[in-house]
Amino acid sequence: MAGSDTLTLDANRVSTLSDKKIYKLVIASSIGNALEWFDLIVYGFFAATIAKLFFPSDNETVSLLLALGSFALSYLIRPLGAVIIGSYADRVGRKAAMLLTIWLMMIGTFLISVMPTYETIGILAPIGIFAARLIQGFSAGGEFGTATALLVEKAPHKKGLISSFMFASQGVSGLLASGFGLLLTTTLTTDQLHDWGWRIPFLFGLLIGPVGLYIRRHIEEATEFKQSEPQSAPVSTLLKHHKGSILMAIGAMMLSTSVSYTIIYMPTYAVKQLGLSASIGFGGTLLSGIILTILTPFVGHLSDLIGRTKVMLTACTIFVISIVPVFYYLSLYPALATLFMMLTWLSLLKAFYYGGLPALLSELFPTRVRATGMSLSYNIATTLFGSATPFFIALLISSSGNNLAPSFYLIFTSTVSMITLLIVRHKRSIG
Repeated sequence: MAGSDTLTLDANRVSTLSDKKIYKLVIASSIGNALEWFDLIVYGFFAATIAKLFFPSDNETVSLLLALGSFALSYLIRPLGAVIIGSYADRVGRKAAMLLTIWLMMIGTFLISVMPTYETIGILAPIGIFAARLIQGFSAGGEFGTATALLVEKAPHKKGLISSFMFASQGVSGLLASGFGLLLTTTLTTDQLHDWGWRIPFLFGLLIGPVGLYIRRHIEEATEFKQSEPQSAPVSTLLKHHKGSILMAIGAMMLSTSVSYTIIYMPTYAVKQLGLSASIGFGGTLLSGIILTILTPFVGHLSDLIGRTKVMLTACTIFVISIVPVFYYLSLYPALATLFMMLTWLSLLKAFYYGGLPALLSELFPTRVRATGMSLSYNIATTLFGSATPFFIALLISSSGNNLAPSFYLIFTSTVSMITLLIVRHKRSIG
């Protein structure tokens, strides 16, 4: 009897130890994702400023489109990063790949933060910004899939909850980036912002890197990965046997990624289309970051309890029904209160869709191709339906003169995601 009690006590201690380690694991896995999204959001927030400094043109719309086009084109390298870093993670290990991605992200961020403007070095300025974004894009290509794979493999009993912190960390990134945007646009003059103020958030992002490196050096591989059968060619295996999973993952990602980048574009939308100040746009996205940070883990836990697709399909349905009225109301009453209401609604629906998404993606792929499969799917979706979103929105509004253009694009992506989730539920029996 005493021996049984001892075994029970030892099991409880192991469980408690695992719970304590889980916090370190979450931070180690999500800090690189947070850094990636911080730099990405900052670039989107300061797109108008970057356009003037690095992509000057007599036409402001053309200048903005060039800056946003560079932002979108840099994502073309993400699938390459997903294939190379993802397969490295599946062959060598998650830890090695996660250390590589954060080093690359730091290099790209450093280049942007110190890059001279077009006025100083001419055509080398936009080329330099583009090169820095390529490095960041290559790094980000392998970040999400690798870190998420580690999380779900270390805590398979709570996949939805623990993997949701990958997206909750994006909320933290939004909070920090919006805070910087709000602070800088309200305390600095336009000249100060153009001269040096816009560089401050990138320099701050650079400081996150060493912290991430230190934490990631002390994590361990999951038992599930160690005990799985190695694949000498994860990419070939993935493309040969799991093409359907890739397509389903891309379809499921469409809504979440298009909404994320629409929110990133909102400060520019507030200025260009609604005639509001940039500080109002940053204030609205700050609120969005708070909602995503707090709510996403609760939704992830809910997906563990009642099923991923149930929660996500509900969010999809409400999104399709409500998105046009929300944008229409904002166009009729362009003010701080209505912008906040719209971003609150978008963020609530985004969080309900986001929460179970990483776990659902992980369940589409077996262990030894999971990092590659998730990375490739995530970044194809992000490249096609995320990074190009600000560019498409600006182009649609410019060509049609209709401020409701963003809502039409979001209806399309949410409908595709809804159909995909129904296929996932039917084909894979994922609840």
